[in-house]
Amino acid sequence: MTLARTRLVAGLATSILAILPLTAAAQPAWSQSQAVTVKESPLAAAFAKASAAHDVPRDLLVALAYAETHLDGHQGEPSASNGYGVMHLVSNPTHHSLEKAAELTGLSADKLKTDDEANVLGGAAVLRALADKLGLDEAARKDAGRWYPAVAQYGNASSPELARLYADAVYEQLGLGIDARGVQVRPQEITADRGEYADARDLNARAGKQAGEPADGPVAVASADYPPAAWVPASTSNYRVSSRETSYNIDRVVIHVTQGSYAGTISWFQNPSAQVSAHYVVKSSNGAITQMVRDKDVAWHAGNSTYNNRSIGIEHEGWVSDPSWFTDAMYRASAALTRYLCDKYGIPKTRTGIIGHNEVPGATHTDPGSHWNWTTYMNYVTGDGGTPTWTTTVDNATAGQFTASANWGTSTYSSQRHGADYRFADPVAASDPAWYSATIPSAGTYRIEVWYPADAGYNSSAPYIVATSSGNQTVYVDQRSGGGAWRSIGTFSLNAGTYNVVGVSRWTSGTGLVIADAVRISR
Repeated sequence: MTLARTRLVAGLATSILAILPLTAAAQPAWSQSQAVTVKESPLAAAFAKASAAHDVPRDLLVALAYAETHLDGHQGEPSASNGYGVMHLVSNPTHHSLEKAAELTGLSADKLKTDDEANVLGGAAVLRALADKLGLDEAARKDAGRWYPAVAQYGNASSPELARLYADAVYEQLGLGIDARGVQVRPQEITADRGEYADARDLNARAGKQAGEPADGPVAVASADYPPAAWVPASTSNYRVSSRETSYNIDRVVIHVTQGSYAGTISWFQNPSAQVSAHYVVKSSNGAITQMVRDKDVAWHAGNSTYNNRSIGIEHEGWVSDPSWFTDAMYRASAALTRYLCDKYGIPKTRTGIIGHNEVPGATHTDPGSHWNWTTYMNYVTGDGGTPTWTTTVDNATAGQFTASANWGTSTYSSQRHGADYRFADPVAASDPAWYSATIPSAGTYRIEVWYPADAGYNSSAPYIVATSSGNQTVYVDQRSGGGAWRSIGTFSLNAGTYNVVGVSRWTSGTGLVIADAVRISR
């Protein structure tokens, strides 16, 4: 069967969903605690208040804050780009959302910096002002997907591709759900209307065009020094052109923490006023890597000219004080990069050759901090523990382990596919999932990754069902971007035995074809 490239009208799907109940197989599971009425936390109350005051979707406001800070105000301490509070209100030479929030709310800058409730209110006011400027009327404001351009602008990105990267991270959180600091957002189906940003390069995608892929369309540019990374150059005002290893030997890797978000850090390094940079930036949630300064050039990251000359700097998304940013995906991806650099430049794979920013002579910074797990990281760098203790990959063509009804077609259209082909189906208001079966060796926590080819005609909220030990849990993935690579959808508690572990449901109000390609389960 050939692939019919069609799109479903969102309004039709939504109207059908409104009158048909979800089946048990497709219904997102949530913690039992949510079934019990509990007193709302102060931060949750702040989001509800700000949402009502400025007519901003509450869950979108939470997702934006989570993407920026994991809902941590950091006691009023600024980020690397001088952003403050849960909503990361910025005050630097080129961006002034803090001052804008003060103007809109009548609250002082000091209060906006240090008071969570005020900060959330200020962030909501700024986001609403951006929506008003874009012409979102009262009806449009009720649809979280229509806020995408306003969210993209809130991030103060230096280019359309970074604005898309920023906004995609926010909408990704709506699909995955949030449970942090007394604030909860259930996983949900949202069709993000990217508008003009749909044509921007997708920095979440596999870098570079592959043989057989269409020549047109946005795509990430591959790094010349480390091919798995995307290439986004820093401002030439933030590093020094050099000819290493002719001018200087490279004998150190320096580990940093960004004190900010992935997209925000990339944008800051492109800002000429930053006067800082690093060679690489690593994303928390999935370990994606962007190179910003060529290995041969001298990035300004160590605060010590001698160490700048001799080292490569790797920034990691997050905050020194918050261990929730330091994911296994980040450790593994960064360690693979460091291992590659050590092999390439003859750097010893020891804590002499691989150091923290705080270990640079004269350093005033404390990163990567006490929450950084050096034992785990170095084990991954050296290969001692860098490989999962158990892993299995199930493709749609794996005999006896993939089942789908005749409603699922087969396609070879995209060369981003895993294996020879992949499966596709129209979204419908009925449970007709494609299932991946696996034999789980023992009860425990496992990481689930999914592989799909990305295309503008694929589903904006594809539901992945995971059969956990406490019931089915569903996360929603935007299959229009980030394809052609393994993408983590989280860690889950699984029972031992042979059973359908992961499903791809057709029951979604998202638009576009639902894709089922491959899954990987690791422990």
